[in-house]
Parts: sequence; C-alpha cells; structure tokens
Amino acid sequence: MEYGSIEREIHIDATPEVVYEVVSRPEHLREWWPDEADLAPVPGATGTITFGDKTTPEATVVPLTVVDADPPRRFSFRWVYEEGATAAPGNALLVTFELVPSGAGTLLRFSETGFWERGWEAAVLEEAYREHVTGWDHFLPRLVGYVARVVSTR
Repeated sequence: MEYGSIEREIHIDATPEVVYEVVSRPEHLREWWPDEADLAPVPGATGTITFGDKTTPEATVVPLTVVDADPPRRFSFRWVYEEGATAAPGNALLVTFELVPSGAGTLLRFSETGFWERGWEAAVLEEAYREHVTGWDHFLPRLVGYVARVVSTR
C-alpha cells in the first residue's frame, strides 16, 4: 500500500462558490467535519479544529495553518504538526480542496499529502494513514450531504 497521499474526487450538486464556503468557513466546517473550528480563511492564518467536547480532556484540538485561499477554486491548509511549531513541508500534512466547475455542479478534488515527509517510523506512518483514510471516507460524504442542505435553504 502507498502511504504518500489520499486523493478523492467527488461531484457535488452546487456551484464552486457554495462548495468553497462549506470547505473554508468555520460555521460550515463544524457542520460536517470537526465539532469546533476556529480559523480565518486567509493565507497564513492559524487556527484550530476540535474533535469532541473541548471542555473535556478527551477532546482533540488540532492546530492548522491556511496555505491557500483562492475563492472559488482552491482552499488548502496544513495540519497535524506539533503545537507551537510553524507548519511547513516536512512537519505537517497538507489538505487541499480544488473546486472545478462541472455542469451545474462542482468536481471536488480532495487530497491530503505529506505522510512520508513527516519522517514517521513505518508503524506510525501506516496507522496515521489508515486513520486519515477512514476519517475522510466518513467526513467527505457528510460534506456532500451538508452542501445539499445548504443549497436547499438558499
């Protein structure tokens, strides 16, 4: 198995503008991905996403740094790096949402890269990769469902 990147292509029945909002704005992110999101969708901005109730010790708070914010075409961020570190190639994973108009909808090209570059030992790399594949396979369909609800209310 190749542990270098995760890639998915999904067709979404909404314009790139709507999809961009849903993948880049905290009020939308928390509806389909983390339980909490605190970030500004501008290049260089740092923030956090939280899985679980942040008032409990079981919560997982993950720092992230926005890399690219090019509405309505591309949104990317680095995450999974040590708290206090500056996210960069080699110490963080890069998540990219590329949005391509497709008929009346959008082709979402999703990728997460940087697993090899982290320099993890084999067992850690394999576990992290599997966890992220499982996570994205769960959350990306939720993204599609949430976008459909957003479109239905506009």
